[in-house]
Amino acid sequence: MLVNMNEVLIPAKKGKYAVGLFNAVNLELARGIINAAESTQSPVIMGTAEVLFPYGPLEEVSYYLIPMAKKANVPVVVHLDHGLNKETCLRALKLGFSSIMYDCSTETYEKNVEKVKEMAEIAHSYGATIEGELGHVGDNEGSAEGNSKMEDPSKFYTDPLMAKDFVQKTGVDALAVAVGTAHGAYKLPPKLDFERIRTIAETVDVPLVLHGGSGLTDTDFKRAIQEGISKVNIFTDINIAAVEAEFKTFSNMNKGIIDLIPAAVEAVKQETAKKMSLFGCVNKSTYWAHGAKVKDGVDMERLVQHVAAEVKKHM
Repeated sequence: MLVNMNEVLIPAKKGKYAVGLFNAVNLELARGIINAAESTQSPVIMGTAEVLFPYGPLEEVSYYLIPMAKKANVPVVVHLDHGLNKETCLRALKLGFSSIMYDCSTETYEKNVEKVKEMAEIAHSYGATIEGELGHVGDNEGSAEGNSKMEDPSKFYTDPLMAKDFVQKTGVDALAVAVGTAHGAYKLPPKLDFERIRTIAETVDVPLVLHGGSGLTDTDFKRAIQEGISKVNIFTDINIAAVEAEFKTFSNMNKGIIDLIPAAVEAVKQETAKKMSLFGCVNKSTYWAHGAKVKDGVDMERLVQHVAAEVKKHM
C-alpha cells in the first residue's frame, strides 16, 4: 500500500530499527525491491533521484512505482531522492509521489531553510512528507547520485544545534545528516561519527537519514541505527548485484534479455532482503496487512488511529 514516510519512519525511530530507501530506475529493480519487501514483510521506501533521470525519466518511473506501491501488501513509500530543483519536486508531487527530498544542502544555511520551508508547506498540502539535508554528503568517484567531491568531508558535517533550528524552522519530516558517508562505491572504508549521530538524534525530534549507505560494514549499519538512524539509502549495492547476475547468466548460458531479467530481479530481491534483515525491519509491516482488522490480537482500527495521531504531531 502507498504510504508517506511518517507512516514507516516514526515507528522505526521508536523501535530502533531502520527502513531502507532503494532507488529503482527500471522495472527489474522495482520488482526485486517489492518482492523482497513482501517476502520479508518489511516496510520499504522505493524511488529515484534527480541525477538518475537520464536512466529513468521521472514520469516513466512513476508509471510503475506508484501502481506497484498501491498493490503491495506491505507499506511502500514512493520517494523522490535528492530533488535539486523546486520544479522537480513539484512534478513528483503532482505525479503522486508520497514523499520528496528537497536537497538544498549546498546553499547557504539561510537559503536552505527558506527554500525547504516553502517546499515543506507544499508537500504537506499534498499529504506527502519531505526530507531535508543539513551539512552535505559528498560523492565517491563514479557516483551516480551526484558530483560534489570534498577534500575534507568533516568540514561539512551536520551541527546538532543547527539541526534542531533547521527542523523547527522548516517543518521537515526527516533529516539527512552528514556524518562520514558519501555516495557511490568506497575505495577506503568510511569512518562514521557515531557520537555525532547520537547527539543529533537526541537534539531533534524527527527521524534521521543516512545517505551513502552502500559499502558500510554490517557493524557500521547496526551501530548507526542504534545511535539514531531511521532511514538508510541504498543504490550501489543493488545496482551492482543486478549487473553481476545478468553478466553471469549471459556468460554461462549465452541467452537473451528475457533470460537476464529474472536473474536481475532475483539478485536485487536477495540483496534488498539482506539489507532489510540488517536494518531490523523484517516483519515490521505485519500490522499493515491488507484488509486486516485484527492481527495477533491487535485492533487494527485503533492502531491506525494511533499512528495517524502520531503523524499529525510531526506535520
